[in-house]
Amino acid sequence: MKTISLMGASGSIGLQTLDVIREHRDSFSLTSFSVGKNINEARKIIEEFNPFFVSVQTEEDAEKLKSEYIGKIDVYFGTEGLEATAVDPRADILVNAVMGSVGLGPTMKAIEAGKTIAIANKETLVTAGHLVMKAAKEHEVTLLPVDSEHSAIFQALQGENSKNIERLVVTASGGSFRDLDREELKHVTVKDALNHPNWSMGSKITIDSASMMNKGLEVIEAHWLFDLPYDQIDVLLHRESIIHSMVEFHDSSVIAQLGTPDMRVPIQYALSYPDRLPHPKGKRLRLEDIGKLHFETMDLERYRCLAFAYEAGRAGGSMPAVMNAANEAAVALFLNEKISFLDIENLIEESMGAHQVIQNPDLETIFELDKETRSRILSKFKS
Repeated sequence: MKTISLMGASGSIGLQTLDVIREHRDSFSLTSFSVGKNINEARKIIEEFNPFFVSVQTEEDAEKLKSEYIGKIDVYFGTEGLEATAVDPRADILVNAVMGSVGLGPTMKAIEAGKTIAIANKETLVTAGHLVMKAAKEHEVTLLPVDSEHSAIFQALQGENSKNIERLVVTASGGSFRDLDREELKHVTVKDALNHPNWSMGSKITIDSASMMNKGLEVIEAHWLFDLPYDQIDVLLHRESIIHSMVEFHDSSVIAQLGTPDMRVPIQYALSYPDRLPHPKGKRLRLEDIGKLHFETMDLERYRCLAFAYEAGRAGGSMPAVMNAANEAAVALFLNEKISFLDIENLIEESMGAHQVIQNPDLETIFELDKETRSRILSKFKS
């Protein structure tokens, strides 16, 4: 029996993690979890999984839950609550499924506590990969990828020597707007953007998928997880999302991981690793039903956010943190219909162009830059 603490339980990855635990109650149990403001979901999780404690975003919501579950469960809130979830001594594995750079601080605390971490929070590695990987090495902590692309690479590398890698090929569906030209992108709506062709995800990551920033974040994440330079990480447009990623080796062999689009598979693999468990509710891959798979070269002029990510990754230091903060602020504005879809990339480009790279930034510097970048962008659009 593996015990699990879950940050971001009410989000898309969090809910699917609960599905995995629910499907394998003889293998996994939930010891603690955090949510943001969705205390209705928190109530459901408490009732079903009976954890030891929960963390919510605000003190007000914490007091509500305390009064409802007197003597049944401990309740925390805010940053302190997130960190308590991250270092829960009862848990064998922390699943970091929170969205955005808020996941960074708790992840560092979990590493210092020696926790095995199933990481679904891209922004942690994007903004502070140099700090996270150094700390993980010092504390001998295992980071298990949850993203389908990184899980695919991780699986393809089992039993392989990393020195034999020629390149990683990260696949991309192309997102909601893959068949639109840039002129058409000027007029797309939030509703259009949230209609992803293959995956069911949260709103922020769906917008990132449409802009291809999500794939850019994954490139930076792959750089840190697999310790490879950016010149050895390629992105390939693959409409069907059947091949989740590939590894090419020096001898020209290519190992790929395939499967139907189902995030519960990489989540379950991270939780059960190094074992595999059945997934009876999953849809089996039948290539004879699919018939054809399609691949296209990525156009970095068409997908400018992907180009920005390569640029930020190669610049290193503080640049990825600034890029990420600008993107999060811009996506929030787009979701609130304050800016157009293409304004997202314009705001990112503007923020990166104005930033002087700070090499090897510490956590405090990263948090300051994150706050400054968001504030600068959001202040322009205050109504």
